[in-house]
Amino acid sequence: MKILLATTNRYKVQEIKEIIPDVDFCSISDFTDHWDVEETGATFEENSFLKAKTAAHHFGIVSIADDSGLEIPILDNFPGVQSARFLEGHSFEDKMKAVLERMSPFSKPEQRIAKFRTVATYYDPLTGQWFYAEGVVEGIIADQIAGANGFGYDPIFIPKGFEQTFGELSDFVKNNFSHRSRAFQTLFERIKSEVEP
Repeated sequence: MKILLATTNRYKVQEIKEIIPDVDFCSISDFTDHWDVEETGATFEENSFLKAKTAAHHFGIVSIADDSGLEIPILDNFPGVQSARFLEGHSFEDKMKAVLERMSPFSKPEQRIAKFRTVATYYDPLTGQWFYAEGVVEGIIADQIAGANGFGYDPIFIPKGFEQTFGELSDFVKNNFSHRSRAFQTLFERIKSEVEP
């Protein structure tokens, strides 16, 4: 079964293909250079569903979309569902610097607790069947940007049990336990049990 990854983010596509290597994925970029779904949902679940359903009906193929973000409890889970749209038009380096600036009053490790969360949604345009899975990784916000691997906020997030940021860890290590890995592995377990013969 061919599955559309409803994203134009090439880093995300590469990461998902590495996490689930035995699936025949295509991406939005295989069909068009311009695709954007306005993420009007108030939650990761709503945005993930909206993207998966819209892409599935537009392209006529089973689609999977995810919505992910960084949640920092001491900042009321900021940037949360706005992670990608925070300082829209600015680079992720600018976004990370802004997050670190907001975190500057908080120096104790327990004040710097954070988590990455991903919700991945499967949607079949022929049957209307859909479901989602969630993946979470807990950690802390680093004192500074470190590492060039990954994308997004990876260089300021230190996952629990590690001393390096996601940006410093190899893709192989990160993909074994990342929030996206957990969400997609759980989603594909469900696809295999509920969808595939």
